[in-house]
Amino acid sequence: MTARPVSARSFSRLGKAGILVLAGLFFVLPFAAMTRFALQNVQVIDLGWSTLFDKWSLDVFTNAFGNDFFLDSLVMSTKIAIGTVLLTLLLLVPTAVWVHLKLPRARAFVEFLTVLPYVIPAIGLVAGIIVVKPHVRWFISSDLSLIPFYVVLALPFTYRAIDTGLQSIDLKTLTEAARNLGAGWFRTLFTVIAPNLRSAIIASTFLTIAVVLGEFTIADVLLKRTFPAFMAEYRQSDPRGGYALAVLALGLTTLLFIVLAQLTRPRRRIDSIGTNTPRKT
Repeated sequence: MTARPVSARSFSRLGKAGILVLAGLFFVLPFAAMTRFALQNVQVIDLGWSTLFDKWSLDVFTNAFGNDFFLDSLVMSTKIAIGTVLLTLLLLVPTAVWVHLKLPRARAFVEFLTVLPYVIPAIGLVAGIIVVKPHVRWFISSDLSLIPFYVVLALPFTYRAIDTGLQSIDLKTLTEAARNLGAGWFRTLFTVIAPNLRSAIIASTFLTIAVVLGEFTIADVLLKRTFPAFMAEYRQSDPRGGYALAVLALGLTTLLFIVLAQLTRPRRRIDSIGTNTPRKT
């Protein structure tokens, strides 16, 4: 008997599986360690295999939820997230459509501009805010003043989601057909193009929410008690409770991306022959 040769495809599959396993461990192990520190009422020096099942409790969540500022910070972050999503979509969808239809040569320049918030750290934006703060106190004093800054921070992710969605559809044909049938630009945008960008809009929405739930620097400088700022402040008085809230926020963000992956999966239909064929959404 001769040994069956292992194909290059098998090595490729093993390599992909290995990368997924390593990536999963890179995420799961720190998350598990943080969860154990937050929910297990054991001294850090005593944490080990022998105390793995000792003194687990959800009291840290009860204490955190009972804090006077918890609900206020959560409501504020929710309002800011909703406002950021709406402003992002109102700005990016028409802009991206216009660039694709009228200024295709400017796409590279627009992409470069949207990358800048990712290249320049948030502290750079904060420095600019401090400079103009004395002149726009009427705006900075509002809790919703964080919305435009978060729109800028989310640009590297949201614009690419919209841009990818536009590349996946025949934008020019859809637009010309709608215009020939008498639809105006606004009707074409909201009733023809937007439904075909469902997956891209959902992706942009969830990515924006993730940015809002994770941003701390700008909110701290502007003295806004958002949920991330509340977590940082609460951690100073109750480290375990602060990390428990971080676990909760990380878990919710992960859940958002799982839901995002499910909502943006191509739908499948069963044709008359009985084979599965993908259908674009």
